[in-house]
Order: sequence, then structure tokens, then C-alpha cells
Amino acid sequence: MTVPTSARLTELLAAMGDAGARICAIDASEAGAGNISLCLRELPGVHDAFPHSEPVTLPLAAPALAGRVLLVTGSGRRLRQIAADPLAAVGAVIVGDDGREAELLTSPRRQFDRLTSEFNSHLAVHDDRLRSHDLDLHAVVHAQPPHLTYLSHIPAYRDTRAMNARIMRWEPESVVALPQGIGVLDFAVPGSADLMSANVDGLRRHEIVLWSKHGVMSRSDVSVTRAVDRIEYAETGAKYEYMDLVAGGRAEGLTAREIADVADAFGIDSSWAPHPA
Repeated sequence: MTVPTSARLTELLAAMGDAGARICAIDASEAGAGNISLCLRELPGVHDAFPHSEPVTLPLAAPALAGRVLLVTGSGRRLRQIAADPLAAVGAVIVGDDGREAELLTSPRRQFDRLTSEFNSHLAVHDDRLRSHDLDLHAVVHAQPPHLTYLSHIPAYRDTRAMNARIMRWEPESVVALPQGIGVLDFAVPGSADLMSANVDGLRRHEIVLWSKHGVMSRSDVSVTRAVDRIEYAETGAKYEYMDLVAGGRAEGLTAREIADVADAFGIDSSWAPHPA
């Protein structure tokens, strides 16, 4: 039986599938690791595609999301499998008027017991962003890119300024694609209130943050694929840095002056960058 879906919902689920596939293609999601959510002003056809309904209490109050719809990956679902059957891997959450109670909609093909274990961090980031920006769409992606995660195990890199100085120096495109740089957070237990709080604060100032010894979270006001692009740029810089470490630190990379020139040419406030001599 074909499940009726609106063109918009079909497009969004396809984008989530593409995003999951790309995250896996760069080895940033082993097994069931990683998660994706979209926050939408409205979503026609959502009840048709996800006819099963159950009341849920959100893990935190999210008043800015009242009346909004969230598409969220289920816990343990492999991101690489979203594209093949998105209705099995994704649930829809309609936030109530009080911002605390909600309706969870799922498909008969649902293959998860609950939403992602990082749902509290996704929800808090969406709520924080929507408090100050009236957006039709906001996307959040968590992944575990190996080179970024590896570097965060090295104490000298576990600092926002130090990390940006090292991984933003390998491609001019990174300066343009990540104009706010990458925020580095201290280690916190996955799914914890400490991680959620630090993550919200970090994503106010950056569009991607690195959870030390764990992974990253990225957001976008444009699309879920744009959020994935940010992860890919950051991971590419980390891969170059890793290669240079293995080679004995022989490469120059972009100088501080060259980074500043790129930032000036594109009108970027590169306060995260080293100051040119």
C-alpha cells in the first residue's frame, strides 16, 4: 500500500536520507550513531504519512516551538538506511501550545522504540534559535567524524581558538563555509543536561560545535544538507591536520595573513582566526 505524502514532506524526508547517506560516506556515523532533526513551521500531510499518534512529554520546556512540527530520527536507526525507508526511521513531533506536551506521530513501519537519545540537545537548540529568529525551517545534525573526534582527544587541540587555528588553515573554502569557526566544548556525558546546556550556548555563537571526545553538532537555517556541509568542511580540515601530524608537521597551510585576506574578500568577521603579523 502506498502511503500518501505531501510533496513537501516527500522532499524533506528525501533530504534527510541524503544527509544521512553523506554523513555515512565520510565515516561519521558508525552503526546507529548520529541523529538528525528538522523543525518546521508547518507540514501538510504529516498525519497521512505518520498516522499513529501518542502523547509525549518533551524532555524540556520549548515554548518557542509551540505549534511547530519536528521530524526526528529514531534511536538506534542507522543514518545510511533513512533513504531506503524514511518512514521506518523518522518520527514527527507536534509541539503543544504549552511547549511541554506534544504529540508523537509515527508510521506503521516504525522501527524504533523512542526518538534519538540526543533529542534533548536537538530540542534545546531548536528552541533557542526560534526564540530570536522566526524561521520556516531549522535543521540540526549530530555526527561522529573520526578526524575531528580524534583531534579532540589531544589536549592541545581541546580549545576553540587552538582548534580553529589548526583546522581552518587548510582550505580557503573553509573560511567562507564556516565563517563563525568551530566551537569546542568540554567533554560531557552523551544525552546529559550538561552537554545540552553547553551545546545550546556553543551553537548560539557558532554554526557547528565539537563535542570533545564524542562528535559534532551542526545547525542550519537553510537546509539539512547545509548542516551536513558544515560537518564535511570541518572534518576535511581535521583530516588535513591529521595528515600533517602523521607527516611530521611539514606543511605550511594558509598563513594568518592569507586567512585574513580571504575573510576580508568575503566580508567575514574572522575573530576566531590567528591575528596576522
